[in-house]
Amino acid sequence: MSRAQVVRPAGAGHETLYVLLTALVIVLLAATVVGVRGEREDEASIAAHEIDARRDLTPAEQGLYTDLRVAVDEIRLLREDIGSSPTVERLAEDGLPPFVVDASSQSRGSHHWQRLAEDAYLGQSQAPEVAGSLLVLLPADDGAEPVVWLQRTGDGNPPVQRTPSALIGAGWQQVVSHFDAGVTRQHRH
Repeated sequence: MSRAQVVRPAGAGHETLYVLLTALVIVLLAATVVGVRGEREDEASIAAHEIDARRDLTPAEQGLYTDLRVAVDEIRLLREDIGSSPTVERLAEDGLPPFVVDASSQSRGSHHWQRLAEDAYLGQSQAPEVAGSLLVLLPADDGAEPVVWLQRTGDGNPPVQRTPSALIGAGWQQVVSHFDAGVTRQHRH
């Protein structure tokens, strides 16, 4: 004789309640950890005559700005070798962006580059709707950063005096880079 034993299921309601309570505890614990250890987004304030390289430049202008930052190092090396700042023609012959005329330069505004002085290069935009005119001022000190100015309206000619006040008065904006928590998430412990 075979006996059949009927086993009734345990109350699924209790198990579901325990799982939901455990999930709620985990979510609350995670929210607490994020709230305590989370990073603040500190926005670096910029002056009215400045423009943020990350947020306020068009993609073409960002590419030109990056090329200029790299080109300044090459210009410094060439200045040491030849005793003066190289001409735009020399930079183009060396294939140094943004001074070389190629497909990339044409898609970024077809800038006409000229050396204004030993410490200044001007790129006048031929397509201001794509990228504005750029002026890079080389610092006297080799360890200092170059200063890049942008003008989206006007003729792209800087004033004779390239002081900040003269440039601001002529409608130029200084391109600045702020590396804050929004840019990098590296922690040095």
